[in-house]
Amino acid sequence: MKYLVMVQGSQADYEAMVGNGSPQSPAWDKTQLKAMFDHMNAINEEVSARGEMVDAQGLAAPSTARFVTVDAQGEPLVTDGPYAETKEVLAGYWVLDCASLERVTEIAAQVARCPVPPGSPDHPVVVRPIDETGPSQD
Repeated sequence: MKYLVMVQGSQADYEAMVGNGSPQSPAWDKTQLKAMFDHMNAINEEVSARGEMVDAQGLAAPSTARFVTVDAQGEPLVTDGPYAETKEVLAGYWVLDCASLERVTEIAAQVARCPVPPGSPDHPVVVRPIDETGPSQD
């Protein structure tokens, strides 16, 4: 079964990682940033070695996001970020092919144990099965 494992964050978190802390997210130093990357890379190496890795990516800051909708005539309506009303966004993800929900939950727990500076927000790691067949009325 394939699963999407999602890490959440905020614009304040991205700014904190480059040293610009705020009341919502304390500034990271280079050692803390390296520890986070080492932790994530170790997870990537483990799931790759076990044949579970399909894809994994970290995403650019929310301030680079673009929302695209269409108006009544089908013309695009584009809004660029950042979005003050958005608290958490997708910060990165893994697509994993795991034998069970229990196994992917183990991996998500490893992700959740990622080292962060004291006082950092606690964002959940979200696991969702990938529906490769789509909804059915049968």
